[in-house]
Amino acid sequence: MALVAGLAILRNEPFPTSQELVLALIGGILGGIGITALYRGLAVGRMGIVAPITGVLAAVIPVVAGFVLEGWPDPLVLVGIVVAIVAVVLVSRVADEGGGREGLAEALIAGTAIGLFGIVISQLPEGHVFAPLTVIRGVQALLVVGIVLVTRSAWRPPASMLPLLAGIGLADMAGNALYIIAVQTGALAIASVLSALYPVTTVILAALLLKERVTREHALGIGLAVAAIACIGLGSTA
Repeated sequence: MALVAGLAILRNEPFPTSQELVLALIGGILGGIGITALYRGLAVGRMGIVAPITGVLAAVIPVVAGFVLEGWPDPLVLVGIVVAIVAVVLVSRVADEGGGREGLAEALIAGTAIGLFGIVISQLPEGHVFAPLTVIRGVQALLVVGIVLVTRSAWRPPASMLPLLAGIGLADMAGNALYIIAVQTGALAIASVLSALYPVTTVILAALLLKERVTREHALGIGLAVAAIACIGLGSTA
């Protein structure tokens, strides 16, 4: 929050209007609920259920909104969007044991909230990025503090984790900022589905850094993701 506030001042962004403040407030609540539900679902349920459901909902909801608000894209782009959603499912799948549905409710809440968050922040005026993000981060901070106080949850991480947590926060903020810029300069459906391909990066990094095994489904999903990006890129410039 401190970083985006500083960037807003450096870019001389105007103070958010009342409409932007409402959007930032709603976005902050949705984003906070979404990420909290996702972490909760991963903690109590099966990753093989939680990850793909969250990923698909987070991609499909803004895509549908993009079609409604902005119309249908080029046919090649539409093919790329469908292929990308299939890629998200394949790359997010995790081989685990058991057939229970633990974490299903949390996954549905997380995917819906994150998808709606993408729609809300896409409505911010062009050029207004870091000032609204400052408000969003402030709302999310208050939301998390409120949850901690109500549930009396443990919240103090080990000191050794603070640099890592700070890096995660900065990366997440950068992702949100770039997403806002993407939807302001392009189509909501395209920006949302491309950003939903983040599990591809996770799988590749896990294989390179953590030496995790890439399954056939993962490999197929990665290949489809590349094909989807090519289709969307070619269709967007056609």
